[in-house]
Amino acid sequence: MLSRLRPLRVASLVAVAGTALASLALAPSPAGAQGRQRAMYVNVLDKDGKPVPDVKPEDLSVREDGAVREVLTVAPATEPLQITLLIDNSAAASRIVSQLRDALKQFVTKVATGDHEISIVTLGDRPTLVVDVTTDPHKLIKNGVERLFSQPGSGMYLLDALLDTTKGIRKRESTHPVIVSVTTEGVEFSNDHYERVLEALRDSGAMYYALVLTDGPDPDQRREETRNRNIVFDRGTNETGGSREILLSEMSLEPALTKLANELLHQYKVTYGRPETMIPPRKVTVEAKAANLTARGVVVPERRSNPSR
Repeated sequence: MLSRLRPLRVASLVAVAGTALASLALAPSPAGAQGRQRAMYVNVLDKDGKPVPDVKPEDLSVREDGAVREVLTVAPATEPLQITLLIDNSAAASRIVSQLRDALKQFVTKVATGDHEISIVTLGDRPTLVVDVTTDPHKLIKNGVERLFSQPGSGMYLLDALLDTTKGIRKRESTHPVIVSVTTEGVEFSNDHYERVLEALRDSGAMYYALVLTDGPDPDQRREETRNRNIVFDRGTNETGGSREILLSEMSLEPALTKLANELLHQYKVTYGRPETMIPPRKVTVEAKAANLTARGVVVPERRSNPSR
């Protein structure tokens, strides 16, 4: 039973995790002048949300604080993913646990191949590390997914889990971190303000994806905890190059996670040129030039990248 597992703070994790525009905030850079090149992890999707093959530099536009930068190279991202799965097992998730297990099995089986790493954290009652970082899908399923049960009478601690996960990402200096939360709209008990969580997400360099199941009791929008969580769902995903997907039924869980797995496994690493400057840009944006394509991405912080200067 999941309730018998010894809770661990997520900070102990050694891993994680028309034209469309994605706003991207940079993590703090080391002192000194900025380099002549920067790198980004970018998703390029068609109108159906499917990854686009054979993307070339001329297909994308990168801007720093509105200034156009030259896209130098676009190549498939080869760095292993470090994915942290934040899973709602609060009382509100009791009716979806069976479908959630099936969907997570498909996701883990598809993604946990090669060197891609996944860890699983549950959110009911408190953030709890259920499976530490591993590349073994069998371990993830046997020790995590199949032991997933809702905690009676518990609420959700998503924002606390996000903060703790970003601490683990920075401590390990993860090279390609991703955070995926799968939640209901059950009661949120985290007391953290959204600005603190957004800053932590931006500084971590992680892409944040939120799948939110809305087929349940309407959340109390008057609660500050609910408002903070909704802002993080919206801005946190947008500002890190991830996405928020609203699911109307538990039957949507499996196709949504399968689609996300396909997107994560087909990212590009985009390198662009920039002038030397002592002041880092406040915002970097990437967009696809074709009107029927969408580009989203996140800048690789300089502490995780050593491009030629």
